Amino acid sequence: MRRWTRRRAFAPAVTLLAAAVLCGAAGSARAAANDTAGAGRFPNVTLTTQDGVDVRFYDDLLKGKIVAINLIYTTCQYACPLETARMAQVQRVLADHMGKDIFFYSITIDPEHDTPAVLKQYAEKFHAGPGWLFLTGTQSDIDLISRRMGLYSPPNPANPDGHLPYLLVGNEATGQWMRNSATDNPNFLARTIRDWMSSWKKSTDEGLKSYAEVAPKAGFDPGKYTFANHCAACHSIGRGDKLGPDLIDVSARREREWLTRFITAPDRVRESGDPIAKALRAKYNEVIMPRLDLGTADAEILIDYIDRASRAVGDGGRAAETKAPAVITATATPRADLRSIVEPYLRIQRVLNVDSLTDLKINARSIAAAAAKLGAHGATMQTAAGELERAADLKAARAAFGNLGDAVMIYTKDSGSSIGDDVKVAYCPMAQKYWLQTGDAIRNPFYGKSMSDCGRITQSLPDLKK
Repeated sequence: MRRWTRRRAFAPAVTLLAAAVLCGAAGSARAAANDTAGAGRFPNVTLTTQDGVDVRFYDDLLKGKIVAINLIYTTCQYACPLETARMAQVQRVLADHMGKDIFFYSITIDPEHDTPAVLKQYAEKFHAGPGWLFLTGTQSDIDLISRRMGLYSPPNPANPDGHLPYLLVGNEATGQWMRNSATDNPNFLARTIRDWMSSWKKSTDEGLKSYAEVAPKAGFDPGKYTFANHCAACHSIGRGDKLGPDLIDVSARREREWLTRFITAPDRVRESGDPIAKALRAKYNEVIMPRLDLGTADAEILIDYIDRASRAVGDGGRAAETKAPAVITATATPRADLRSIVEPYLRIQRVLNVDSLTDLKINARSIAAAAAKLGAHGATMQTAAGELERAADLKAARAAFGNLGDAVMIYTKDSGSSIGDDVKVAYCPMAQKYWLQTGDAIRNPFYGKSMSDCGRITQSLPDLKK
């Protein structure tokens, strides 16, 4: 079987395709609309839909329509699932326009495997609705379409994915065509398809907005951006399952090291026979987590964002199935003497402040053992201590230490437990993190020697549930 290559860093964000490339000679939108020779300029080969219906590419699918076309194959473990999930998002935004004014076509590049029955099952996984066809045909006809429509990319043995994540959107009646990334922002894609492609129907007297009106706002959050661009098509945080599971409090249900491996290399985790990955695949209708080309640092940023977003949701906004058992949420957090947890925590804080990992694992194990004695109420501290014990470098240790500190302070505030009279709460506005320490001199564990004095002592425990 022949396959094409996909560069995972999509090069041109948007490429305008001149009508001369796709439609032959250049001309005005009116000339394109009146041109009756379209069938000679576009391939008019026969394809078969997921329902087993034969259609002609130009006569039945393109002529007089606004369309969005991409190439997929159902066994893809990289961007195809993300592309299709993103198209599903765009479908929801376009709503009633689908199947009336706008049509989606996902064409397999693996017709030998992707029969109509296979494509139908794939379409159902992603909730494809009216106006969205999944198409197969002969390899030669699909090759012809991909080359003629500017979707073809030459083979690259170094890239296992198969083809570039292009999305071609166009209005055959006006001759307007645009090639974009199929994994782009769904609202942008929807607006491009709905508004720009039908601009011939709209008034043109609305002035262009200035850069100041459309420029990105300050306060860029890389975690939020990563989630929106790589995860939101399939997952929510506190709004229930979508194509994949709701990720609220996922780091309390999964080990952070496992989450990092699964985010960075889900295919390898599945190939290892990992039971969690197998169970997720079975539960969510064989929709697999694609390889997103995120590195370890990206995964850390993403997990931290999901943790923050989970806390922000609060119990009132969570889907019922994600809430903790009633016996835990209905019972007040018991008052306890937390000094057996705080003392090893403070030892870790001091060594991180001098960029060291000395006795890190020993102290983390002590915390985990003490937290286990609190039963279910100490589970979050126990989980965070486990992450800390597994940390292999300062970056991972500091991230886990932050989670542990949050868990200790939340428990202390909820229960009124004792952590020692000389223990103070400090806050670093740069890292936007709190920690516990003794003494008035700031000893920042998150920046260590580089900015040891960055921070301030606060007057009380923070409300970290906000």
